[in-house]
Amino acid sequence: MSAHGFRNFLIFLFVLVLIDLYAWKGISTALGGTSITVRRWTRLIYWALSIGVMGVLVWVSISIQELRQTRNDSFMFNLVALFMLFLLPKLVVIAFHATEDVLQGFRWLWSRLAPGAPLEHGNGISRLRFLSQVGLAIAAVPFAGVLYGILHGRSSFRVERVRVQAHGLPAAFDGLRIVHISDLHLGSFQRSTSIVRRGVELVNAEKPDLILFTGDLVNDYNEEAIPWIETLSALQARIGKFSILGNHDYSDYAPWDSAEAKAANLRKLIGHHAIMGFKILLDEHVPIEQEGERIGLLGVQNWGSRFQQYGDLHKTMTGTEHYPYRILMSHDPSHWEAQVWGTGIGLTLSGHTHGAQFGITINGTTYSPAQWVYKHWAGLYEQEGQSLYVNRGFGYIGFPGRVGMPPEITVIELERMA
Repeated sequence: MSAHGFRNFLIFLFVLVLIDLYAWKGISTALGGTSITVRRWTRLIYWALSIGVMGVLVWVSISIQELRQTRNDSFMFNLVALFMLFLLPKLVVIAFHATEDVLQGFRWLWSRLAPGAPLEHGNGISRLRFLSQVGLAIAAVPFAGVLYGILHGRSSFRVERVRVQAHGLPAAFDGLRIVHISDLHLGSFQRSTSIVRRGVELVNAEKPDLILFTGDLVNDYNEEAIPWIETLSALQARIGKFSILGNHDYSDYAPWDSAEAKAANLRKLIGHHAIMGFKILLDEHVPIEQEGERIGLLGVQNWGSRFQQYGDLHKTMTGTEHYPYRILMSHDPSHWEAQVWGTGIGLTLSGHTHGAQFGITINGTTYSPAQWVYKHWAGLYEQEGQSLYVNRGFGYIGFPGRVGMPPEITVIELERMA
């Protein structure tokens, strides 16, 4: 670790210590009316867990180079989960206890400015302590949510069924069934997991005409896909399986000894697509034929407003003008508004956002941190006869779970419009 990195880590560790100290103050206040035994055991468990998590962080910082060489993303992501599992509840406790301290401060200030005003004790303090108690109770919500997301949320697939009105679609393609999957991130899965196999079974159960995969097969390295090649080769579609690359597939976020080694990694990854039976489209298009009629399927390399812009949409579209209907696979949904609008492409399929892997649904409307970053982040969007569907992702990255944002398999049925 460089001197700059070490300094930043010490600052980060110092902030965590402050969080732990203030969170404990809130917990101690909330438990003020309990027995000494309860408070002692709570203090012992709290500080044992806190010191243990900090010890793990120190060990990771010391061993970071060795851990990177193992390329074991699932291990690193599990550490992220452990950290979030205990940090988020503390932040909730801090928020409520800070409110309590502010109110106490106002009460003290009022007693100084108005000496005749009595400063309540007893019931007044108990009422303020109630805020810390509420905070302690509510802190169980993020803890339970994160735990559920790790144990169940990441494997609880949602099969989303969508009908897309397709203007100009030939009659032979009316009712065409497309299964759209995205963001497998195979390097995030432990080899013992059954999640990928379960997803494949759900896809095949839909008996799709086409399977379209919109990128991010891996996190960084081509070998992440190798344990899953046989499993994903079992995906079946009547017409065929097609794919594109996502921003992670280029391995721009990993250290490489040379440009040649990085390029070789990409070539091998593209080869994995072929072995699994996918025709990968790299700024190119293919005809999809049925009963003597054709539509165009286009696949562009990654192009994003905030990420890599390898894709060449003009090259991808050249020669597709004669198709009455076109479907574009483009990993990053920001590409749709930036370049695809006005091209006449009927349907664009994207992924990339994962729906931030967090969401909450209120009165039928889902809210997610993803909407703070992306205008089009999940589901179906329509604009002047053109449609965009953003898949919420099959896998995960960073946090090894999903909370209120289940992994998605999208079944799209095209409905012919005159």
